[in-house]
Amino acid sequence: METFTSDGALPGTAAASPAARGRGGARLHRFANPGRFLRLSGRVLPWLIGAAVLALGVGLPWALFFSPPDWQQGETVRILHVHVPMAWLAMGGYAGLAIGSFVALVWRHPLADLACRELSPVGATVTALCLATGSIWGRPMWGTWWVWDARLTSVLVLFFLWLGHAALVRAFEDPERGARMGAILALVGAVNLPVVKFSVDWWNTLHQPASVTRIGAPALHADILYPLLVCALGFTLAFAALVLARTRAAVMERRVRALQTAAAWRAEAGGAA
Repeated sequence: METFTSDGALPGTAAASPAARGRGGARLHRFANPGRFLRLSGRVLPWLIGAAVLALGVGLPWALFFSPPDWQQGETVRILHVHVPMAWLAMGGYAGLAIGSFVALVWRHPLADLACRELSPVGATVTALCLATGSIWGRPMWGTWWVWDARLTSVLVLFFLWLGHAALVRAFEDPERGARMGAILALVGAVNLPVVKFSVDWWNTLHQPASVTRIGAPALHADILYPLLVCALGFTLAFAALVLARTRAAVMERRVRALQTAAAWRAEAGGAA
């Protein structure tokens, strides 16, 4: 039976041990209370959605219609205003997944487990969009849809890690065991992040090196760079809003399921009496 624990933890998750609640754990577990999380996220979510709509409403038209074509890539450069933010979110989101998994394993934070569970389908989606838009860009620029380049291959591995985590946490009847196995996979898979980032520096790859985050001045002209950054901000806010909304829905689903189970038990006990 799924019930709420006396310390406010989510139903279906184990309460943390006193040792796990020491120092940093005590602060983190303040937000394990489902009511507190729902109240706080309910205030934040509309602002996230509004900011995402505003940023994308400015950034996408600016990037797709008003920014100039690149002198080498021509109009094809416009694809990068979606491709680059998706690549950043694929890596940054997985770093967040690894951090959340570490928190869940060390402090047994139930919301960290749930957030990681809801994060992985969104992360897999943005990674798939990164691969798809990169392939669309590569066809006119490289003359092929795909090459087994170090950067492309490592991002493909990242995509499979996202899918593996999403499948693994849902593969067990015991959600706590699934979350633990998924957390271990996420932490092991984090070793792929430096490979993705530095593959263009470590190997002679077809993929170009960093153009925006390199040390010194970015290689992009300001007329292309600024709408790219606005698009990246908008997609990041949308990513965060989607993950937060999915986590809220998952918390509410567990609360409803726990209440239904408790009501069924009370009815059964009353009938037996």
